[in-house]
Amino acid sequence: MKTIAQKLSEYSHSLKYADLPKEVVHEVKRRIIDSLGCAIGAFDSEPAKIARKIAQDAAAPQASSPQWGEGRVRGKGTEKIPLATIIGTNIKTSPDLAAFANGVAIRYLDYNDTYLSKEPAHPSDNISACLAVAEAFHKNGKDLITAIALAYETQCRLCDAASLRQRGWDHVTYGAFSATLAAAKLMNLNIEKTVHALGLAGVANIALRQTRVGELSMWKGCAFANAARNAVFAANLARLGMTGPAPIFEGEKGFVKLVSGPFELKEFGGKKRPFKIMETYIKYYPAEYHSQSAIEAALQLRKDIVGQGFSPAKDIKSIEIKTFDAAYEIIGSGPERWNPRTRETADHSLPYCVAVALMDGEVSLNQFSEKHIKAKGLHKLIQKVKVRNDRGLTKQYPEAMPNHIIIITNDGRQFSKKIEYPKGHHKNPMTDREVEEKFKTLSQGLISASDIDKILFALWNLEEIKDLRKLTPTL
Repeated sequence: MKTIAQKLSEYSHSLKYADLPKEVVHEVKRRIIDSLGCAIGAFDSEPAKIARKIAQDAAAPQASSPQWGEGRVRGKGTEKIPLATIIGTNIKTSPDLAAFANGVAIRYLDYNDTYLSKEPAHPSDNISACLAVAEAFHKNGKDLITAIALAYETQCRLCDAASLRQRGWDHVTYGAFSATLAAAKLMNLNIEKTVHALGLAGVANIALRQTRVGELSMWKGCAFANAARNAVFAANLARLGMTGPAPIFEGEKGFVKLVSGPFELKEFGGKKRPFKIMETYIKYYPAEYHSQSAIEAALQLRKDIVGQGFSPAKDIKSIEIKTFDAAYEIIGSGPERWNPRTRETADHSLPYCVAVALMDGEVSLNQFSEKHIKAKGLHKLIQKVKVRNDRGLTKQYPEAMPNHIIIITNDGRQFSKKIEYPKGHHKNPMTDREVEEKFKTLSQGLISASDIDKILFALWNLEEIKDLRKLTPTL
């Protein structure tokens, strides 16, 4: 029987741009726009600066070497090393470090897209690896679109197959496989070399769930970027002839026995089967996805409360949030959720997200500043929040993302709101205009309006680009 790695490799090798329905191509473009907007918005964040510094330092002393240059030009026994651009700069570095630097920026704000199943994921995290390899290896827009659709498909199918968080592993572990497949495809690796690349990536990139437990650190936004970096590295090793351990999934000490437990992959997307990207969600608010419906409910409740003359800061006696098991575990339990000290913890705190929505009437990047997180009035309101794990809501997950908020005022009045499909869910999608507005908002003050229009035009017409090196100057 074929191994899982062989099945993944054969699917990757067989998938063509012509296999992608128009709606899938369009959705890939939306995700690139959304992800690049997130990256630009996070450009000045400390983790993004650190990642750029690492990538720049690695490139600087070598960029003048005759062996470094654009593309893979062979001549007299030498091969120029391909380079990729760090978004927001004219700095070029190795594709793996470009994937890391750009991946950190895409992920840092916790504003990029999401998929929720047995294992949660942010499939747009794969885009940094795809962009870097596509540029470095002179691929065209159709190649990039196909690789991104492939990465979404494989990561989401793995998330459907088995939970990692319940066994103590982080979801980015699956990303090492999906990003490797995409990188291998963009490097034109054959099936055999792709299997080796999966073995090289899988054996060395098993991430601990501690990344998302307790007080969260900067690493929360870097974990998948690191997986993307190592995926590009693994694919490049395989391209040059390095072999990898096999069978990586079914082996005696392999992934299935030690990490995931037994699982089966369902049929992949194709001409007659839907692609998983169509079931993923774009974030409307810059917070962990399980909180999206709670934020939306809280904002609607605030209008009702204020409309009747109440003050959220003074007149609320108690706030009860009924939620589902995954939300309770990830963002609704643990003392840190009621006393967040970092942005990373605040945007992963259900009590904080609901309280700040009620207090401010909006949830934007401003609500997660260090000053805002420490506000005394907001802290007092957070302490009035209780989170309940509701079995009925758990049964609706992951088809729906239900959160039910019940607020009682000091005089005994009750306000209640339940939302199942928040804005951005694939059953309540954001419009193209809303995706563009999100990009423009995140880019404001960093990019001129005319340049924003140029970027959006290029991305909406991505399939027309013959060489991705022509896109990067725009970025």
